[in-house]
Amino acid sequence: MAILGLSYWNLIDTLKAGDMVEGSVAEVLCQANPFMKDANVQTCNKGARHLVNIRSGLPSVSWGALYQGTPQGKGNYTQVEDSTGFIEGLSGVDTRVLDLYPKQTGQLRLMEAQGYFEAIGQTAESAIWYSNVAVNGKQFHGLAPRYNSLSNPNVVNGGGTGSDNASIWFVTHGDMQTSVIVPENIPAGIQRQDMGRQRVLDGNGNPYYIEEEKFTQHLGVSVKDWRFNGRACNISIAAVQAGTVSLNALMRKVFYRLQGRRNYKMEGPGEVSPGRTAIYMNKTLIEALDAESTNSRATDNFVRLVPKEIQGEEVQTWRGMPIRESDALLSTETVVA
Repeated sequence: MAILGLSYWNLIDTLKAGDMVEGSVAEVLCQANPFMKDANVQTCNKGARHLVNIRSGLPSVSWGALYQGTPQGKGNYTQVEDSTGFIEGLSGVDTRVLDLYPKQTGQLRLMEAQGYFEAIGQTAESAIWYSNVAVNGKQFHGLAPRYNSLSNPNVVNGGGTGSDNASIWFVTHGDMQTSVIVPENIPAGIQRQDMGRQRVLDGNGNPYYIEEEKFTQHLGVSVKDWRFNGRACNISIAAVQAGTVSLNALMRKVFYRLQGRRNYKMEGPGEVSPGRTAIYMNKTLIEALDAESTNSRATDNFVRLVPKEIQGEEVQTWRGMPIRESDALLSTETVVA
């Protein structure tokens, strides 16, 4: 049973928001969710699941000679099936509360909707990095469970051994690399649906009516070619703050393990996209990288961070790749072994 004041807007909530005509609500709980800004979106090819074929072996070829036949050969393939999940939220406002503020009804509902947009966005961003279907079957498989071993050649060890670790990610977005997937016949992004007037019960089982809205986002992640992504993990926050870890050196190691690293620049008109690589890290690491890259010592050979305009937004770049700050990336990751 839902509890009034916790699950539904009450009069006190409305009075708190009542001054929004004079001044808008300060969204102090907003977080940076950049992955969806860069994401390549594909529709699933099997309903709510997406099947990809990965070449695991090249066909055999041989030198030919006149009057001799050609041996038959074939390539080998592996199939990987990725699933999607969905995030939902319901907003309900007592119709009597709305009757008290008829001129603010639309503004009040929009303000509450913005909170749901932010909550779903944060949940989705976190899931893209960390969700694991082996732990929670309702979710989809994120990136961290795919790059969770130092035996993966695209995973670089930052040397941290405690519980204060963070990661730097290189993700290449594209049809042949990494995509956000959505089920067939489901629009991408957050869907807002007005459910209209609903009859609900209070804590004592007595009925009343609310105006209800439903917010839903369906999504998953598909990695078609793992070689285009990379992760520098086990980066100790304490070591970063002490200045004993070179972030540039770790990023350089990941960079030279990426497939197609020379094709990361934004494609021009008429060019075939080789994928768009972006770099993701949390605020602590991006601040340390900025400080490290602006060091002016004579022996400094670090790559400088260069401002660049991408889709009308000025961002810092490293070797031409945009650096994105993601609040969903933790500073408390467990050690990757």
